[in-house]
Amino acid sequence: MAAIGGLTSQNSIQMANILNNFKIPQLSYGSFDPVLRDKTQFPSFYRMVPNENPQYDGIVHLLKHFGWNWIGLLISDDDSGETFLQILRPKLYQNDICIALMEIVPAVTAYIFNNETLSVNDLGEIASTLFVSSVKVFLAHGDFQSMHHLRIILEHHEHFQMHPLDHRVWIITAQWDYTTAFPWSKFTPKSFNGTLSFAHHTDEVPGFQDFFESINPFKVSFFFLREFWFFTFLCSFPRYNLYGSDPKNCTGEEKLESLPSTLFEMKMSGQSYNIYNAVYAVAHALHDLFSLRTYQKAIGNQDRQNHLSIQPWKLHIFLRNIRFNNSAGDEIYFDGNGDLASGYDILNLVAFPNRSFKRVQVGTMDPQAPAGKQFVINGSAILWNHRFNQTPPRATCVEGCHPGYSKIVQQGKQDCCYNCTQCPEGTVSIQTGADQCEKCAVDEYPNEKQDQCIPKTITYIAYGEPLGIILTSFTLFFFAITMLMMGTFILHQDTPIVKANNWNITCTLLSSLLFGFLCPFLFIGWPGKVSCLLRQTLFGIIFSVSVSSVLGKTITVILAFTATRPGNRMRKWVGKALAVSVIILCSLIQTGICAVWLATSPPFPEFDMHSQIDHIILQCNEGSVLMFYMVLGYMGLLAIISFTVAFFARKLPDTFNEAKLITFSMLVFCSVWVSFVPTYLSTKGKYMVTVEIFSILASSFGLFGCIFLPKCYIIILRPDLNTREHLVSKRNVLRD
Repeated sequence: MAAIGGLTSQNSIQMANILNNFKIPQLSYGSFDPVLRDKTQFPSFYRMVPNENPQYDGIVHLLKHFGWNWIGLLISDDDSGETFLQILRPKLYQNDICIALMEIVPAVTAYIFNNETLSVNDLGEIASTLFVSSVKVFLAHGDFQSMHHLRIILEHHEHFQMHPLDHRVWIITAQWDYTTAFPWSKFTPKSFNGTLSFAHHTDEVPGFQDFFESINPFKVSFFFLREFWFFTFLCSFPRYNLYGSDPKNCTGEEKLESLPSTLFEMKMSGQSYNIYNAVYAVAHALHDLFSLRTYQKAIGNQDRQNHLSIQPWKLHIFLRNIRFNNSAGDEIYFDGNGDLASGYDILNLVAFPNRSFKRVQVGTMDPQAPAGKQFVINGSAILWNHRFNQTPPRATCVEGCHPGYSKIVQQGKQDCCYNCTQCPEGTVSIQTGADQCEKCAVDEYPNEKQDQCIPKTITYIAYGEPLGIILTSFTLFFFAITMLMMGTFILHQDTPIVKANNWNITCTLLSSLLFGFLCPFLFIGWPGKVSCLLRQTLFGIIFSVSVSSVLGKTITVILAFTATRPGNRMRKWVGKALAVSVIILCSLIQTGICAVWLATSPPFPEFDMHSQIDHIILQCNEGSVLMFYMVLGYMGLLAIISFTVAFFARKLPDTFNEAKLITFSMLVFCSVWVSFVPTYLSTKGKYMVTVEIFSILASSFGLFGCIFLPKCYIIILRPDLNTREHLVSKRNVLRD
C-alpha cells in the first residue's frame, strides 16, 4: 500500500491492517447499499470490467468500416450467447448488416473438455458449414470453454485434413482468448492468422515484466505457482510430491519468457489489468475514508470510532469519486452509471510459421472519447491472412450496385441480397451500393451515366453568342433601312405621292416602326430589373402607336373619299385632327393598361431552375400573366379593327390610297401574332425570347414593307409616276 501516492508510512501500516481485515465489496458484480437510498445519485455497484455495450458498437463500426454486411455468426449455447444475440442482432439490422448464417456451438461438458472424445463427425453440420460456406467474415462469441468445439473443428481441418479454414476473417469478442490452447501445439495459426479481436483495454505496467522474469517457485509460498511450473516446464518438485514424466527436477531458473506465446504471454492481459486497477481503486477509496475519519477524530467528532469497523457500503461514496492515474499513466474513474471509464482495444493476430504469434493493436473503442472519435481503426496496420493478398476481403451478398444504380430488395430475401436498377430520370447515385437515387441540387443536373451531378449553365440571349449576333444584326439592319426610308420621305416630302399619303401620319408611323425595331435590344443581353420592366410595356405601347397610326391612316383615306361627294356631312371630319385623335386615344388606352400592370404586379428578373434539366434560365417573369395577355390582346384588337376597316376600303383607287396595302400589311401583322401565341407557349428559355423578338421584327417589317416599299419604289425608281398629272389622269383626288 505504500506505493499509493499520498499515503504516509504510518497510514500505510494502518491501511494494510484494514485491507487484511476488511471484506472488499464486489467491484465486478456489485454490492447492495442498505443505507444510501438515493440510487440516482449513488449507483448500487461499481464494475472494474468495462461495460459490454461499447463492444457491440465497436463490432458494428468495424463491420461498416470495411463494408462487411454479409457475415456468419457463431455463438455459444448458453445464457451469454443468448444475451449477445439479443443485443447485437437489432444493432446489425439497424445498420443494414445481415447474418448470412448462424451456428449455435453446443455446450462443452467437463468430460468432453478434459478428454476431447467428441469427434468432428458429431460437429459435422458446423464443420461443413464453415468449410463450404462462401461467407468470408465470421463473428465468434463465447468463452474459452464454450468455444472448445470450434477449436476442435479448426484443429481437425488444419492438422488432419490439410485444408485449413483460413479463407475467412475471424472477429472474436473479448470473452474468448482464442490463443489459449492445451497443449500449446494444438494452436491453429493458419486459421486464426489475420484475426481481429476485441480485448479489454490494457497498458504496460512498469515493472510487471521484470516481476515475471524474477519469479522463482522456491521463493514464493504459493502452491498454485509450483503446480503451474510443474505442468508448464514438465519438471518435478520431489519436495512437494509433484513428479513429471521427465526425470529432471525443477531448478527455479526456468524462464517464463522462453515459453511460447500460446502457453504464456508476458504482457498483462485485460482481465489482469482490471484486477490491478480494482485493487488500487479500493485502496484509494479506503485512503479517502481513512483520511476523513482521521480528520473527524482530530476535531473531536469520532474520537471513539474504531478504524477497523468499516462496512462495505460505506465505501460507495468514495469509490464514486475516486479519480487517479495508475502507474501505466491511465486515468481511472467511474462514470455516472458506475462503469469503469475504459474501453476496448482492437487487436490483429499475426501468426508465424513456427506457431508463435504476435498481437498488434490496430484500433480502439473508447466510449469516453469525443463524438466521432470513439471508434478508431488503422486499416493499413492490419496484416490479413495470406489468402487475401493483404487486401480486406469482400463480405457482401452481392457485389454492390454501381454508381447510377440503386438497390431493390428481392422479395423473400434479406435486405443485403438485392437487385440493382437504373436510377430514374433526373436522379443520381454517386456511391456504390446506394439505397436510393437522389435528386441533384437545384443548380445541378445528372450526367448521362447518372453517377455525378454537373453544374447547370446559366442561359440567356447574350450578344456574343451566334443567336444574339444574328438577332442584333437583323435589328440593326431593319433600323437602318427604316432610317433610310425616313430620310427619303423627308427629302421628297414635297412630291405628290408623299403629300397624298398624309405626311404627319406617315412620319408618326415611321417613328413608331423605328422604335419598334429597337425593342429587341431590351430582350437581348442579361435581363436586369430595368429591362424587365420596360421590355413588354414599351413594346406594347410602341406597337399600339404603330397600329393606331395605320388605323388613323385608313380611316382618313375612307373619310377623304367619302367627303369628296357633294353634300356629304363628313367633310368636316377630314383633316389632321381626326388621325391625331385616333392615335392618341388608342395609345393612351394601351398606356393605361401598362401603367396598371406596373403598379400591381410588375415584371422582374428570375432564375428558372426547373424548366430545363441542364440549364438555369435567366429570364423576366412577367409578374401578372393576365396583364401581359391583355397588352397583347389589346394590340390584336387594334390590328383586327385596322384590318377590317382596310378590307372594306380595298376597292378604292390604288394610286391615291393605301387601302389594299394596309389590308395586306395588317394581314401579315395578324398572322405573325396569331402564330406567336402557341409558339411562345411551347418554347422555354432563350428560344421563347427569340420567338418574341422574331415576331416583333417580322410584324414591324410587314407593316414597313407593305406600306412604304411600294412608295419608295415610285419615288426612287419611277419618278415619272410621282407627278400630279399622272394622279389626275386616274381621277383620284386627295386633299392634303
